[in-house]
Amino acid sequence: MTLTWLGRVALYVAFLASLGGIVHQGISLRAKRPSRSIRWAVASLVGIVGAVAVMQFALITHNFSLAYVSENNATFTPLLYSITGMWSALEGSLLLWSLLLCAVIVVVLRYYRRRSEDQVVSWASVVLFGVSAFFLGLMCGPADPFIHNGAKVLQGAGPNALLQDNPLVAIHPPLLYMGFVGFTVPFAFAIAMLITGRVHDRWPLEQRRWTVLAWGVLSVGIVLGAWWSYQVLGWGGFWGWDPVENAALLPWLTATAYIHSVIVQDRRGLFRVWNLSLAIATFSLTVLGTFFTRSGVLQSVHAFSSSTLGPLLIGFFFVTVALGVGLLAWRGDRLRSPVGVDHPLSKEGLFIANNVLFVGFAVVVLLGTVFPLLYEAVNGGQVTVGTPYFATVAVPMSIVLLVLMSLAPLVGWRTLDTNVLWSRIRVSAWTSIFVVLALILAGVRRPMVLLAYFLATAAAGSALRTLRGAFVAVKRRGQRWYDALRGPSAGGMVVHLGVVVMALAIVTSTSYTTRSEVTLATGQSTVVSGQFVTFHGFRTVKDSLETATQLRVDVDHHALLPAITTYDGRSEQPVGTPAIDSNLARDVYVTFDAVGGNGAASGAQVQGDLPAGSVVLGVTVEPLLAWLWIGGLLLGLGSALSFVRRRHGEEVDA
Repeated sequence: MTLTWLGRVALYVAFLASLGGIVHQGISLRAKRPSRSIRWAVASLVGIVGAVAVMQFALITHNFSLAYVSENNATFTPLLYSITGMWSALEGSLLLWSLLLCAVIVVVLRYYRRRSEDQVVSWASVVLFGVSAFFLGLMCGPADPFIHNGAKVLQGAGPNALLQDNPLVAIHPPLLYMGFVGFTVPFAFAIAMLITGRVHDRWPLEQRRWTVLAWGVLSVGIVLGAWWSYQVLGWGGFWGWDPVENAALLPWLTATAYIHSVIVQDRRGLFRVWNLSLAIATFSLTVLGTFFTRSGVLQSVHAFSSSTLGPLLIGFFFVTVALGVGLLAWRGDRLRSPVGVDHPLSKEGLFIANNVLFVGFAVVVLLGTVFPLLYEAVNGGQVTVGTPYFATVAVPMSIVLLVLMSLAPLVGWRTLDTNVLWSRIRVSAWTSIFVVLALILAGVRRPMVLLAYFLATAAAGSALRTLRGAFVAVKRRGQRWYDALRGPSAGGMVVHLGVVVMALAIVTSTSYTTRSEVTLATGQSTVVSGQFVTFHGFRTVKDSLETATQLRVDVDHHALLPAITTYDGRSEQPVGTPAIDSNLARDVYVTFDAVGGNGAASGAQVQGDLPAGSVVLGVTVEPLLAWLWIGGLLLGLGSALSFVRRRHGEEVDA
């Protein structure tokens, strides 16, 4: 009972401090005096840190007096997975979410402490405290992580097998949550600008920096999630348009549109309604994604079990949408722009195309994600929306995106000078042609692959030309070369290069992946897509956590150990553990699919028509896939450079 009492007291402190921050800020607004609400934010952070400390202590010491610990931990669970157990289930994930949100609020209020008398900051603080109070209130009520376990439990159920098979569980979920939580900041300031009527100030431009940071963290989190899926699930792919994957993608798409369109508002005074709408929509989609993953309405390997939080979360989603739409309608007259787009192929015209692209695709993904729910609610049956639906839109979208990335950094504002544009793009265009000719000579004949390489080369050329201009400029000013990386263009262009690298990796790997199943006896070899594969036999590995039947396989003299693994704990269902031989040219992905004879290999599918001692291996060869992860790291690096650019207020011409 002691841990239950301590954890709940800490939660109540955090919750009441958030409510106190709302009240204190409201009184200060009414009295028109500066607020010191950061004290309430610090108190809330201290409370949630205390609650997290209690939970971590219980997990690390395997204290099964908490029901959450007994359901998600065991005495044999390793330290790393005991720690990550806090966000391996619903209630604990809300602890991590609230911890990150309270920390963000403290950072934001401290950053704006010298502008605490500004009403935009004051109203934004109210919104931030309100969001924090909602999530903390969930844990003080229906999602209590500190429920006492009345039964005498000597051994817990342990984590889900897929959550103790890869150390990325310690990185991927926190990064996703950090990205989601970060979008609360531009939402809060958008609401504050609408309430105060200060829609003409530079607040949207300033909030772009916070959005860029959240976007970069979420980008890396999504890529690491794809890497985790690739390494753990055994299907050889990295993105399956799973509903929970889509839930993370949706706010990423609208945030990408926001990051670009805010630049146009700063330069030309356009897109005021649009930018505020995007800030509100991005946060609302994070709430909707939280509903998808924590209500049980969607079936997914990534989702939490069903809960009673669904009505509360979907209600909060509709409140945020209604609040945003209502305020936009109220301030409609002040949001009208006195100017328009002068030329469709000017920089602002291309940014419009960029926004239509990302928001349109977000709508497509959203419809594909919620359609099964609507169909089941109306017809009572079940239907799935698979990869073909999303790919039908994703492929042409990617082509148009590469075209925009090739042109947007090089065109001017308001007008289009074709002679200037050609002088800037000429080298990239000829290089793209030479790349395509080289690919054709090398035997590449697929039109979509050739088109992708042509456009990607042009986009990379535009980004490199812009970066070169930044380096030349700092050299002329007598500055150090690395000062260019903190300039107004570098971060955005590094992101563009990351997108190019990822696009080429995806196009090449998906177009030329080969998947084969081969049957081998001990000591037998075969060649699969140019890779020499040899099976050397079985071995069994057992420790306090797991029992694994491993195969000893050589791929071009690199030892691999694909396995069937059974984890002790809540489920003894065996899971496949793939083995991957990866380099910059290709990945060889090997899975243990079946065993012949009487099934001597524990947990493997048995095929009695095969000789005893033989195995069926799944061998997938994927060219250039490692560059997908490299491109993801470039996205994170570029967003970090954009956030720490040289002068406050300087923006990226992305």
